[in-house]
Amino acid sequence: MPDYESDAPGVGSVIARVIVTPKAVVNDPQGLTVKQGLASLGFREVSDVRVGKYIEVNLEGVSEHEARQRVEEMCRQLLANHVIEDFHFDLAREGKR
Repeated sequence: MPDYESDAPGVGSVIARVIVTPKAVVNDPQGLTVKQGLASLGFREVSDVRVGKYIEVNLEGVSEHEARQRVEEMCRQLLANHVIEDFHFDLAREGKR
């Protein structure tokens, strides 16, 4: 379970850092626009750009296991559209950004 730093087992405050990106098979017009903008600025080595979302969710009074389950549910139900987006997240104790 990557990036979960715990000083003590049990409950506490947790920050979930969620990354949502378009699936590889989905057109990304915003990414294409950014790629073209970068090329016009001289960054011609850029071969692809995908634009997604970064979301931080603070959870109180949960264990690592509970936090992982709850954030997974949040992503599946609201934060990511499973048809066109993929997501992944990391957990960290509050105060360890």
